[in-house]
Order: sequence, then C-alpha cells, then structure tokens
Amino acid sequence: MKRPIIGITIGDPAGIGPEIVVKALNQEEIYKICKPIVIGDKDTILQAMKFCNIQLALNLAAEPEDGKYVYGALDMIDLNNVDINLLEIGKVQAMSGKAAFEFLKKAISLALDTKLDAIATAPINKESLKAANIPYIGHTEILEDLTNTKNPLTMFQVNNLRVFFLTRHVALRKACDMITEKSVYEFILRCKEALEILGVHNPKLAVAGLNPHSGENGLFGYEEIDEIMPAIEKAKNLGIDAVGPVPADSVFYLALKGKYDAVLSLYHDQGH
Repeated sequence: MKRPIIGITIGDPAGIGPEIVVKALNQEEIYKICKPIVIGDKDTILQAMKFCNIQLALNLAAEPEDGKYVYGALDMIDLNNVDINLLEIGKVQAMSGKAAFEFLKKAISLALDTKLDAIATAPINKESLKAANIPYIGHTEILEDLTNTKNPLTMFQVNNLRVFFLTRHVALRKACDMITEKSVYEFILRCKEALEILGVHNPKLAVAGLNPHSGENGLFGYEEIDEIMPAIEKAKNLGIDAVGPVPADSVFYLALKGKYDAVLSLYHDQGH
C-alpha cells in the first residue's frame, strides 16, 4: 500500500498543538499507514519534546520528498519563525498567531503543488490571529481563501459518525437567522454530493432540529415548521433520502449507531 504524505501543522506555538504532534508521532502505527511531515518551528518542537519527555530524532527537510518517514525520526519543514525566548506558553501573542498562519499557508501551498496528499492541523488561537492582524477567524476561512474555494463544506468524522455544518463561526443569534428553507435545502444537496464523492452512495442524511425537541410542533419555535421541514420535503422530491428534523439530543447518537450516514448540524457547537 502506498503511504500518503500528510502535512501536519503544529498550530499555535504557545498552545497544546506542538505537544499533540509530538505525542502522535511517537506512535509507531502512524508510520505504517502514512508519511507524516511536520510544518512548524524547530525550537518549538524541541521544547514540546522536552515537555512531553519524548526524544525523537529531528530530520529537517526542505521538501516533503526529503523525509525519512520512519518511526523514531520526526520529519519537519522548519519555518524558523518563533523566537523561543519570547514565547509565552498559554498566552495570546501576535508572534504565535503569525507563526500559526504561516505554518498553514506553507502546508496549503505544498498541497496545491501536489507535494502533500492531505493536511492535518493542530489547534490555533483566534485571538492570536487577531493580535497578528491576520484577516481570518480560523482554519476554514484560511483554507477557503488560500485555495480559492467558495463557501467550503465542513465535515467532521468520528468512526462512522459524519457531521456537516450549515453555519460555522458566527454568533448564535446570527446562525439562527441563517437557517432558512433555501440554505437548508442547498446544504442537503451539497452534503449528498460530498458523501457520494467519499464513496457513500445513496446516503441517508438526517437534519438536526434547531429548537429543543425540534420545536415540539411549534411549542418552542417555528423554524422547524417554517424552514427546515419544507427544505427536507423538497429534497425528498428529488429522491434524496433526507429525514428530520431529528432532535439534536438524539440525532448524533443514532448516527453513531448507524441509523444515518451523516448529520447536517445547524450551528457550530451543536455538531461538536
């Protein structure tokens, strides 16, 4: 089996990301399934190894093709953009926000040049991005712009549970206003298309409810009646196996058990 090359960004240098990366790459099974290469800062990774009491041989590579990709050696493209003497762990810093953005920008560039097969990202800090005057709120928005992708679709997967998001980084009040018949219908179509690309044919898609108990027929809100249900019926008329709205307190459990192939979550924290 050909092992794909995975570019791993270390996230915010002052956060948990570097330690997560070091601990992950200290697992031998990772190297059996892929070729991981870290995109980050050398001194930050060395510090993370010290924090974790893990010793890995550091192999600095100019390009992904220069990696060794063997267990015990951490392959890394060093951007050398963090002054470790000024780095304050757990603190919001412009230096960290700028570095985190540059790690991701480099990974995206390598992926677009087909030098990486995929990207895995460690956590960033949105306040640090803002402190560095980076004009993006998070990973999705950076990926959207730097890959010239219009309105990207976000999907999380845990085991066989797949979760799509209709809204992302907006205030909850605004997210509720964005849940319209038009938007729900369009996202059902997009989710079906994405699942087909991923090899899930004729998927069964559950749409989560917005209000408690999916509104209880108008007792706790009318969004389900006025916006969500008409969108689902419209999708069904096209032959799409969409169901709902299913109350959010049960839809994810049911999907994890295999009742649905995916769930369309309506707002950020609902699907997390």
